[in-house]
Amino acid sequence: MIGVYDSGYGGLSVLRELRAVLPRHDFVYLGDSGRAPYGGRDTDTVLDFAEQCVERLFEEGCRLIVVACHTVSCVALRHLQRRYVQGPDSQRRILGVTIPAAEAAVAVSQGHVGVIGTTRTISSGTFAMEIAKLGPHRVSAHAAPLLAPIVEEAWEDSDIARLAVARYVAQFPGIDTLVLACTHYPLLLPAFEAAVGRGVRVLDPSPAVAARLLDWLARHPGYAEEGTGALRVLCTGDPDVFRRHGARFLGAELPAVQHVAEEQGRLAHRDSVRVVLGQVVRDSAPGAKTDPPR
Repeated sequence: MIGVYDSGYGGLSVLRELRAVLPRHDFVYLGDSGRAPYGGRDTDTVLDFAEQCVERLFEEGCRLIVVACHTVSCVALRHLQRRYVQGPDSQRRILGVTIPAAEAAVAVSQGHVGVIGTTRTISSGTFAMEIAKLGPHRVSAHAAPLLAPIVEEAWEDSDIARLAVARYVAQFPGIDTLVLACTHYPLLLPAFEAAVGRGVRVLDPSPAVAARLLDWLARHPGYAEEGTGALRVLCTGDPDVFRRHGARFLGAELPAVQHVAEEQGRLAHRDSVRVVLGQVVRDSAPGAKTDPPR
C-alpha cells in the first residue's frame, strides 16, 4: 500500500498520474485540507504538520509514502526521512517530488528554468539547489501566493485566474521552461500556456514523479506489493467538500472520504466533523485553576 500526502487537494493531481502507471497498487491519500494552505506557514509548523500526516499514513499500513506537496517536499522531506527512515534496511521509505521535477526541467530546458510555487517553496531555495546539481542552468524563481486559493475556489477558468497567471508569468523574462512547483497549478495549465512566451515549455512535474516512482519500485521490490487498485481517502477538513472539489484534481469521482483531526499531537479518525457556532471554551486540564469571567 502506497501513501500519498499533500496539504490539501492538489496532490490528487499527482495521485492521478501515480494510479495511471500503477493501476494494480492500493493507495491511501491524506489531504490536510483543514489546515491548508501550507505555503505561508513557518518552517516549524510545516514540520509539525508533516510529522503528524506521515505518522497517520504509517498507522494506516503504508510502508512507502510519496510527499506530493511541493512545499513539504522542499522544506521538510529530509527531516521526515531522517526521523522515520532508519538506515538502508529500514522497512519504510518517504519520497518527494522536488528531485523528479528538477530532473524533468533540466532534461527539456535549454539553459534558463523558471520555477513558480508557494512562498515557502520558493524561499527554501531547494529547487535552485537541486537543479544546480544537475547542470549549469540559470534558475529564476518567484512565488505566486494567489494562485492556489484561486484554484481552491474553482475559479481556474475565470478572468481572475488568467489575469493573475499573466501577472506572475511576466516576472520570468527569458526563460525557456517554467516548472509548475505547486500541485494546484496544473489546473491552471491553459492559463499558463496562454501567458508564457513563444517557445516556452510549461512543465507539470506529476508525470515525471510517476515515472520516477515506477522506476524506484522496480529497483526496490517489496515496499509496495500489487493489490486490487483500491483507493482510500482521508482529510482533515470537511469530507463532503473534499470529495466534491477533489474530483476536479483526480479527474474522477472520489470514494467516501474519511475524516481525521488533530488530537493531542496526532491525527485520529473521527466519525463526523464537529461544527460549533459562537464562542468555544475548552475544558481545562484536571486540577488547573481558571480565573472567573470578568
